[in-house]
Amino acid sequence: MVVWPALARAMCARYGVRAPIVQAPMADAVDWRVAAGAARAGVLGSIPCATLAPDAIAPAAQNFRETALGAPLHLNFFTTHDAAAPTEARQARWMEELAPYYKEAGATPPSSAELVATNGRASFDEAACAAVEAVRPDIVSFHFGLPEDALLDRVRATGASVWCTATTVAEAHALARRVDVIIAQGAEAGGHRGSFLGNCYVKPPLVGTMALVPQIVDAVSVPVIAAGGLADGRGVVAALALGASGVSVGTTFLRANDALINDGHRAALESSRDDATVVTNVYSGRPARGFANRLVRELGPISPAVPEFPWASTAAKPLSTASGEFHGSRWAGQAAAIASPRGDGEAVAAWLVADAERVLGGLL
Repeated sequence: MVVWPALARAMCARYGVRAPIVQAPMADAVDWRVAAGAARAGVLGSIPCATLAPDAIAPAAQNFRETALGAPLHLNFFTTHDAAAPTEARQARWMEELAPYYKEAGATPPSSAELVATNGRASFDEAACAAVEAVRPDIVSFHFGLPEDALLDRVRATGASVWCTATTVAEAHALARRVDVIIAQGAEAGGHRGSFLGNCYVKPPLVGTMALVPQIVDAVSVPVIAAGGLADGRGVVAALALGASGVSVGTTFLRANDALINDGHRAALESSRDDATVVTNVYSGRPARGFANRLVRELGPISPAVPEFPWASTAAKPLSTASGEFHGSRWAGQAAAIASPRGDGEAVAAWLVADAERVLGGLL
């Protein structure tokens, strides 16, 4: 039987999982079904709550608990409490940038009222915190920094372990005394960058996983989860060798047949290359890695004209359905081209565990 490194064994023992692997929470791409399947295979399943209404959190948690065979419950939230709604002038400037695309597609731009919608992305607030208190999950993780102290104290009072993403050593230092685990997100990771210090909206830090993980491990005393470009057993074992206590895998789970992505997104994954993704703020207002399309190539990848997250999300949404060319987001990491088996989330997780054990066994 393969024995995981000591830090990984400690992580497994602390959270009651077989393997030191986390199925990454990916809002609108996976739900409790993928999370429960991953949990049944022995990894830590994660439910993304960033686009869930507060009253939908408890049902998702209940469904997970009823099907995950006693596995720990992990809920993930965005924290965008520092974001201010864009001015009308800023929204108008961005709509001017998009106007030629709407004209070409024959589509109707969103109204002024629609532009102030957040497209379902909500920050961790009083209502979300109340849902956490009712559900009492084992782990609560945050992206884009931590919530205000009063809310964080209430989360801790439930007994939940608190995790948060860092994309730099400075962010890890800022989190170290306030969290139980730090997720070190390298530049290769798909989806939104978890950055929260400095001018990260238009100048996101892009430190690679192999460089970031050991530096954060050396800088803090709490366990570190590696994330970004880690798509199979080789990536898992490599990250553990860097001192990570566990590994978060995201894009690999997008191939699960119970993932929520559309056929176009699946086709992009199948035809992906190592250079197919780019970090852009054009879709949502925050830097995130996904497949490039014409909109990103011509207006980005990073544009200072884009309204702040999450208010940018609705600006180009009608184009994705009215145009023959897709102008929406299809998030993926740089390792999207690495093959993984077909099947549901449980099958993908089982393969990932077996592949990591195979690689680790070959090194011993």
